[in-house]
Amino acid sequence: MIELYESQRAMRNLRRTAIQRGVVAVLDVGTSKIACLVLRFDGSDRLAEGEGIGAMAGQAGFRVIGAATTRSRGVRFGEVEAMAETERAIRTAVQAAQKMAGLRVDHVIACFSGAAPRSYGLTGQVDLEGHVVTEQDIGRVLSACDLPDYGAGREVLHAQPVNFALDHRSGLSDPRGQMGQSLSTDMHMLTVDAAAVQNLAHCVKRCDLELAGLASSAYVSGVAALVEDEQELGAACVDLGGGSAGISIFVKKHMLYADTVRIGGDHVTSDISMGLQVPKAVAERIKTFYGGLVATGMDDRDMIEIGGDTGDWDHDRRKVSRAELIGIMRPRVEEILEEVRTRLDAAGFDHLPSQQIVLTGGGSQIPGLDALAARILGQQVRLGRPMRVHGLPQAATGPGFASAVGMCLQAANPQDEWWDFEIPVERYAARPLKRALKWFKDNW
Repeated sequence: MIELYESQRAMRNLRRTAIQRGVVAVLDVGTSKIACLVLRFDGSDRLAEGEGIGAMAGQAGFRVIGAATTRSRGVRFGEVEAMAETERAIRTAVQAAQKMAGLRVDHVIACFSGAAPRSYGLTGQVDLEGHVVTEQDIGRVLSACDLPDYGAGREVLHAQPVNFALDHRSGLSDPRGQMGQSLSTDMHMLTVDAAAVQNLAHCVKRCDLELAGLASSAYVSGVAALVEDEQELGAACVDLGGGSAGISIFVKKHMLYADTVRIGGDHVTSDISMGLQVPKAVAERIKTFYGGLVATGMDDRDMIEIGGDTGDWDHDRRKVSRAELIGIMRPRVEEILEEVRTRLDAAGFDHLPSQQIVLTGGGSQIPGLDALAARILGQQVRLGRPMRVHGLPQAATGPGFASAVGMCLQAANPQDEWWDFEIPVERYAARPLKRALKWFKDNW
């Protein structure tokens, strides 16, 4: 755990250094596309030195000066599967974004979906020695949280304090400077498959880039697509990507739960490809131009020319009704939404004061999705687009760029994580010793 804490701290310091220099890139490594945005931070309101808690953290003004996307290769279910292909795709996207920006980028902050995320709610409590809450007390109370045994081969991706309580006063976002006898905290911890994180980090390193931060796509999509009231009162963001659908639940401006469904838009394309006996590229075009989920009487008469270049004249001149296409697409989309519903129920989403659900990501653009989602997930469903950020090109303002835009917001104003605070040394004193003893036993 100590290595993880130190590596996350090191990434935070790199991010701070990059922002002080004025330039950082964000990288969204998805299953269907890889997007890279280059951000310039202006000196006037650069990141405040002392990082606060949550909304208290130093704001930073930035604008997008370079943007590029490329078709993703070597990524499956949001995880790196073929290293060399993913490396080539990342290089292509970063080089194109650098060319547009007119400068070289050394540091990137990356987000990814998949990696089997699991959420944990932790609590910790300490007595206050001086009765006034200090920075050290925050570190002590965070280290007092009992860590669950999350298993070998997993890594902590996010560990965010979501609430502080001083004696009997709960709901505090920044208790420093206030007086009380005891301080307690609630922390949300998200763990992911360690191999997926290590592969992505290695891939970025092979592209001659420094990794200055990692985030979950489900989390940053929620940051970008949910408006302030939704983040405060409680809402779920469902990011429908190519290889997976990311789910995040926010309350009081903090993420309390995240999960991933390993089905996405690419599975819909595969169904069309098999159902109509056409190549994947043709199926993707048909889905994009003619796809839908709710058939009307008109759709029986609305014929789509499939096209093709097999050389078989009859085969290449086939036509299919739009109703047939909807019949192929709808079951798969229903399956994705049913799976999302199961995860939301398991997370206790129906107990929140507000049950708003926001759909975003490239897959949310299928016509009729909002009506189908309202029937399966609940009445309060809307389609979300990412918030506007300065300098973002028009082509990058759609729902498919929610996680990339969320990464920009996260880079400029990061939510506090456990490793932003000094953790008392004695908390870790026994652990490296135990590890050293085990190593000694195993090797001698």
